[in-house]
Amino acid sequence: QLQLVESGGGEVRPGGSLTLSCVASGKTADIYSMAWYRQTPGKQRELVASINRDRYINYPGSARGRFTIPTDIAWNTVYLPMDSPRPEDTAVYYCHGRILTVVATYDYWGQGAQVTVST
Repeated sequence: QLQLVESGGGEVRPGGSLTLSCVASGKTADIYSMAWYRQTPGKQRELVASINRDRYINYPGSARGRFTIPTDIAWNTVYLPMDSPRPEDTAVYYCHGRILTVVATYDYWGQGAQVTVST
């Protein structure tokens, strides 16, 4: 089992900065990857950034080039520094952790942290 707790959400002005944190507890030694997702009302949850044990980082969407997951992470904490966020980055941000075993994949989610980018 893995427990994930996000913090650092809140309101930020466009062009400002804010860093989300996710602290994992439980079977952290078994974590294969951690990621940040976000979701806005009426839309599907989307991947913002992910990092796995090989230090491979994936930025599939609009966060590419703007948000950077630090690679020197300990596998019980992952951050998402948000530099110069835009109003369209307003969303609930979720931390995700994945544990892989020989027979199954286990996905875990945090409770979410609201980020509001506005003037």
